[in-house]
Amino acid sequence: MRLLPNACVFFKTDDVPRTEQLPFPEEGSEDTALMKTLGWVTAGLGAVALGLFVGRELRQRYKFNHRTPYDAYAHAGDEKDVDFGLGT
Repeated sequence: MRLLPNACVFFKTDDVPRTEQLPFPEEGSEDTALMKTLGWVTAGLGAVALGLFVGRELRQRYKFNHRTPYDAYAHAGDEKDVDFGLGT
């Protein structure tokens, strides 16, 4: 029993003669240039968003790890009714 008895169906070379141009879009078409531009803009915006997210996380961790004892009393004299120890 063969695994793919009709495997030659996928590898037919008689469909396109060797002298004929393949049906790919031209290199300089406007659609290709537009898609390349959109791809680069999307990749750039993704990199900026990732950088902002990572930078924000690093800054929050840095500020959290460099707290002083006075940070626990930051809102000690506030007039509003605030629970103690909620942070700044």
